[in-house]
Amino acid sequence: MKEFGYQRADDVSGAVALLAADPDARFLGGGTNLVDLMKTGVERPTRLVDIRGLPLDTVEETADGGLRIGATVTNSDLAAHPGVRRRYPALAQAVLAGASGQLRNMATVGGNLLQRTRCGYFTDLSKPCNKRAPGSGCSAVTGEHHNHAVLGASDHCVAVHPSDMGVALAAFDAVVRYETLDGPGGTPAAGELPLADFYLPVGDTPHRETALPPGALITGVTLPPAPVAARSRYRKVRERASYAFAIGSVAAALGIEDGVVTEARLAFGAVASRPWRAHAAEAVLTGAPAAGDTFVAAADAELAAARPLPDNGYKVTLMRNLAVAVLTELAEEAAR
Repeated sequence: MKEFGYQRADDVSGAVALLAADPDARFLGGGTNLVDLMKTGVERPTRLVDIRGLPLDTVEETADGGLRIGATVTNSDLAAHPGVRRRYPALAQAVLAGASGQLRNMATVGGNLLQRTRCGYFTDLSKPCNKRAPGSGCSAVTGEHHNHAVLGASDHCVAVHPSDMGVALAAFDAVVRYETLDGPGGTPAAGELPLADFYLPVGDTPHRETALPPGALITGVTLPPAPVAARSRYRKVRERASYAFAIGSVAAALGIEDGVVTEARLAFGAVASRPWRAHAAEAVLTGAPAAGDTFVAAADAELAAARPLPDNGYKVTLMRNLAVAVLTELAEEAAR
C-alpha cells in the first residue's frame, strides 16, 4: 500500500476544500471498499479526508412522505430506521442483503453509491482493464465473465455495479445531493443529481463512472414520496447463501386497483454497470392486468435489449424468472 496522509474534516465546505487542494486525495467514510482497493494498489490516494465526523448521519422523514438520508448514515442504521422500513421496505431489504452485520456497521450511504466494481480483472493490476487503465482493453470480454453485464455494456467494459442499495434507490427515483467548489475562486456550491443521471453509460469511457463534478462530496440522498413503495420487495440471487455479491436482483413495487396495475416500479441489479431501471417493463405493466402473463411480457420487454456474452446468457433467464416471481408475490399480497 502506498504511503498516504490522513486528515479529519471539520465541516462539509472544509472537506471539499481539502480535496480541491489535493486532487489525488480521497474522502473516507466507512472505507469498506476504498481500503481494499488501496491494499491492491488500484487506489493510490495521497491523503484520506475522514468525513465520518460531519453532521451527515441522520435519516429524516419529510412532511410529504419522503426521506432525507445523510451520506454518512451507516447501512445498519438505514436498514433499521422505522421510516425506511415502513415507507420503503425494499430499501431496507436491499441493505440487509448487501453485507454482513460487521460491514453494515461501517459502510455508509455515500460510499455505497460510489463503490467500484468487483470484476476480478479490475482488481488485478497485471491484467488489462479499461476501467482502471483507460485504453488498455477489457480482459473480461474474452475471459471470465459469467457474472458480468447483459444490459448496457460495451466492447470497452462489461463489469457490473455491485450495489444492492442502489437498485432500490433507482426504483424509487432517488436524488443524490452533493457539495463542490464553484469556479476558480472556490466558493461552496450545492448540487443535485437524479440517480438516473448519476451513473454514466459505459460507452468508450468506462473509467468515468459518475456525473459528480471532480472533488464533489456526496452529502445525502433524497427519496421523494412514493406511496406505492410501502408495498415493495427486494430479491437477490447469489452463488452462496452467505453474504455475497448478486448475480441478479430485483427491486419492485406495484400499485393495484381492481386487479389492474396502476403504478409500477422496477429495477434490476448485477446486470449492468449501474443499477438498471426497467422502464420498458414498467410501461408494459402499467394499465395491464396484475397477472402472470403480464409479468412475463414485462420482463421479456426489458430483457429484449440484453446482449449476453458466451458464459453469462443464463442471466437473461434468471432475471426473467426473478422478476416474474417478485411481481407475482406483490400481486398476491395485494389481493389478500
